[in-house]
Order: sequence, then structure tokens, then C-alpha cells
Amino acid sequence: MAMVMQDTLANALTAITNAEMRRKSEVIIWPASKLIIRVLRVMQRYGYIGEFEYVDDGRWGKIVVQLLGRINKAGAIKPRLPITYRELLKFPHWVRRYLPSRDIGLLILTTPQGVMSHREAIEKNIGGILIAYVY
Repeated sequence: MAMVMQDTLANALTAITNAEMRRKSEVIIWPASKLIIRVLRVMQRYGYIGEFEYVDDGRWGKIVVQLLGRINKAGAIKPRLPITYRELLKFPHWVRRYLPSRDIGLLILTTPQGVMSHREAIEKNIGGILIAYVY
């Protein structure tokens, strides 16, 4: 019986959260995708995860992620919500809805300039689509 993968990003972030709760030093994510790799790059840039490596297994590929023990929760935002630059600035209820406190955690969004955190999007004056959060 084949396993149906609905949302690979949500599965990857859940695997990371579960491995962190069990104090694992690394986690293997499969199937790999470009979106997952870009989200991991944002998380790495802010120090939530260590190094990660794509492993081509001849099928979908796997990603081996080194964990640092700094993630309390990571998850996908569903449904994917479009958000403008003004909404990021003036209506921080998106930040309040998904993050526990004002300066703790990141919202990750995909924008015309690539995948980035909500802080980078505010600096660059652009909006996008909310896809994930981590704290």
C-alpha cells in the first residue's frame, strides 16, 4: 500500500519538531524538495538548525539535517496566506497568531525575491505568502 504525501513541507517541519523533542542530533527528511531546502536555509541563517545535506538516493532524495536543540516548534501554515508588506507592518496579528512572543521566532514566507523570514521581507518592503513558522 502506497503512502500518500499531502504536504511535504508540513511533514518535514513535523519531523524536525519531533526529533528535537526527542533530543536527536540529526533527522532525515524525505522526500526532498527545493522549497524544503529553501526553508531550511532560512532556519539555518537564524541559527535554528546546523548544517544540512541533500542526499540523492535515485528516487526523491533525502535531506540530513543536524539539529542544535533550539527549536520548540516548527510548522507549516495552512492554508497558505497571502500577506502584503503593509499587513506585515501595521497588523502584526499574523506574528501574534503563530509566534509565542514579539521577538521570539520567525514567520517564513515565499516572495518574488525568494523564501525569507518576515523580518527580511519588512526590510525589503515586500509581501508574499506565509508558508511556515519556527520558534
